[in-house]
Amino acid sequence: VPVLQTNNGPGLTGLMTIAAHLVKQAKKDQLLGSTAEEKAVVQQWLEYRVTRVDGGSSKEDTRIILKDLNIHLEDKVYLAGNIFTLADILMYYGLHRVMVDLTVQEKEKYLNVSRWFNHIQHYPGVRQHLSNVIFIKNRLYTNAH
Repeated sequence: VPVLQTNNGPGLTGLMTIAAHLVKQAKKDQLLGSTAEEKAVVQQWLEYRVTRVDGGSSKEDTRIILKDLNIHLEDKVYLAGNIFTLADILMYYGLHRVMVDLTVQEKEKYLNVSRWFNHIQHYPGVRQHLSNVIFIKNRLYTNAH
């Protein structure tokens, strides 16, 4: 469990608590959502990250997570709809280890997740020290006779 020790006051414990605190410190409140609904959706995905993504360890858990996300992202650019939020950032970090290990075929199977993940990894300032996950966009063969 992550802990943030601040200069003034007690330390903060837990990924969601620390992340929300840092967002407020950086005066980037829009990352938590603007409307009550967006804020609730962001909280929902942050909880999903902590309980399902961080909690899941089996291949089956990973498959279910990717399937759920793929369905959710079918008609959305970001997890909270059409706005980039803290949920996208933390889910990206939570899924990086999974996405690195996927085969090209698996990335194609979870096309919406792959599209979203590739978009987030290229969002300014997000990827930082993590490796770039490659998504092949062009086929290496042709149908020419």
